[in-house]
Amino acid sequence: MATLPEHPYTLPELPYDYAALEPVINPQIIELHHDKHHAAYVKGANDALEQLAEARDKDAWGAVNGLEKNLAFHLSGHILHSIYWHNMTGDGGGEPLAEDGVGELADAIAASFGSFAGFRAQLTKAAATTQGSGWGVLAYEPVSARLIVEQIYDHQGNVGQGSVPILVFDAWEHAFYLQYKNQKVDFIEAMWQVVNWQDVAKRYASARERAHSLLLAP
Repeated sequence: MATLPEHPYTLPELPYDYAALEPVINPQIIELHHDKHHAAYVKGANDALEQLAEARDKDAWGAVNGLEKNLAFHLSGHILHSIYWHNMTGDGGGEPLAEDGVGELADAIAASFGSFAGFRAQLTKAAATTQGSGWGVLAYEPVSARLIVEQIYDHQGNVGQGSVPILVFDAWEHAFYLQYKNQKVDFIEAMWQVVNWQDVAKRYASARERAHSLLLAP
């Protein structure tokens, strides 16, 4: 019998109550999004690990492509959503400013995109124009030591390897449809009102500190 791995992935608790992001996101969306959709990605990642363990035990690799794809899809969904919840706060919005203690992030955005307005426009368009399901993401790219915007299809496609997401906009329909219907652009524009720049700045600092390990010579 295979020794299956313990379930390493668990659904994190929300850092606020369901109504904390009103009126930008209503409580029903937050509850369904977290308790149902995010929970499904956690289960899917754990299930994929169990199935891969069984394949190793039986030396049966006929389904390996599908299993690896499922693991990437569900694990990336879990990771992105875990960032997403903390990227938002009911008293957020505006832009990162030095007087708010996030000056390094503000400087990095200006250096990478020319201005905050340019960055905001690019991330808004990237998120709002994803075809089908996807995300708009601000990520730290360690090779150039700059910030980049990524347009992620599903949960893991179209991403530069090694980049670290620090601000994520969920553009899947389940993130907004109950409130915004088919007006995804309106939802993305409203999202800027709840961005938690303190959280984004902490993720930026952490990504910079870890970047050297990716580029170490063998």
